[in-house]
Amino acid sequence: MKIVVGLGNPGDRYAQTRHNIGWRVIDRLAERAGWGSGRERDASRIAWGRYHGLDLTLAKPLTYMNDSGIAVRKILAREHAQLTEMLIVADDFALPFGRLRFREGGGAGGHNGLRSIIAELGTEKFSRLRVGIGEPGEGATDHVLSTFAPDEKQRLDELLNAAADAVEAWARDGTSKAANRFNMFELRPADAARLAPPGAVDGPPGADGIRRTKTGWRKPRPAEPEA
Repeated sequence: MKIVVGLGNPGDRYAQTRHNIGWRVIDRLAERAGWGSGRERDASRIAWGRYHGLDLTLAKPLTYMNDSGIAVRKILAREHAQLTEMLIVADDFALPFGRLRFREGGGAGGHNGLRSIIAELGTEKFSRLRVGIGEPGEGATDHVLSTFAPDEKQRLDELLNAAADAVEAWARDGTSKAANRFNMFELRPADAARLAPPGAVDGPPGADGIRRTKTGWRKPRPAEPEA
């Protein structure tokens, strides 16, 4: 049994944020397998079964990002699994949007979810797939809790498919071989003709940070530092 844990925050307010891309990769894998949303147990929402010859457990911790390690420890205990059988999928603002990066160990890299897992397990020796969400312009917390820009949304489906393919490669061939295939992956450029200009409805914000929506002009409210 291979265990894949996607990191994120529960609740509608976080569903579309950059920080929840780990959850969205898990959702894409569950959709491919036809498993639905799974059920709650071990402080997570979990789906499992056999898919294309792979025995997989897909998990989304419900503990909020800072306590992800609690859920991960419970999942490993229930499954009696070795760390080599687990992959963590997490966002990474040190990577450009759309890049993928496998690692077999290492520190948290400023990610609170990974920091919690390392603290709970007492080791950094577990594989992770980092999904690039782009560098923050200013505060990291505001960035990870923001939604994707229009040019990123245009290519997000392609990124989720690539990340799901990468997870399947890890489950079949291990971290090293999956890294050889996917660590150089890059998304196609955005189609500029399909992007709304600043000032257009649902377009990007202008220089003053204000964007136009269907209900009027809005300046995003600063996100609360819960992640």
